[in-house]
Amino acid sequence: MWHAMFVEQIPVAEKILRTVLVYALVAVLFRLTGKRGMASMNTFDFIVLFLLSNVLQNAIIGNDSSLTGGVVGAITLVAVNAGINRLTVVSPAAERILEGRATTVVSDGRVIAPVLRRLGIRRGELDHAVRLQNGDDVSEIGSGSLEPGGQLVLTLKPGEQSATKDDVAELTRRLRRIEDLLTASR
Repeated sequence: MWHAMFVEQIPVAEKILRTVLVYALVAVLFRLTGKRGMASMNTFDFIVLFLLSNVLQNAIIGNDSSLTGGVVGAITLVAVNAGINRLTVVSPAAERILEGRATTVVSDGRVIAPVLRRLGIRRGELDHAVRLQNGDDVSEIGSGSLEPGGQLVLTLKPGEQSATKDDVAELTRRLRRIEDLLTASR
């Protein structure tokens, strides 16, 4: 029993290569299917993710069911992912290639419908994002984009933005000056 648990049934180099290749394949698949990715997964996306992990399990581990083989695969996955994350931080070119760029979906209060369709974003999702920004309607949005990580980032037009503490403080100062002027004129 102990022997079967710890003795690898395929070479370590093959295990590492299989893991790196499967990681690269999955990264390319997710990159090609669009930016929505993990940020807004629905039930069907979860189903695909779970089935994908099951389908690719054998591609990673091969005929090796040893504990050591699983540990080598897990360490390789985590190491490759950490390396890719670090690479995208230090290299703008790698970030652009691996993660992509933001895509404008709203410009000056107007939805860019063809882009929304291409990205697979429903109008209801966009309206929900507007409400999260304390907006009432897309017409209040100055600019909006879908970021590479899948987040909808919307910026309200300046006139539609909520007052800040500084805005309130400035109004309070002005009111006091007006009160002082009215009191002094009596």
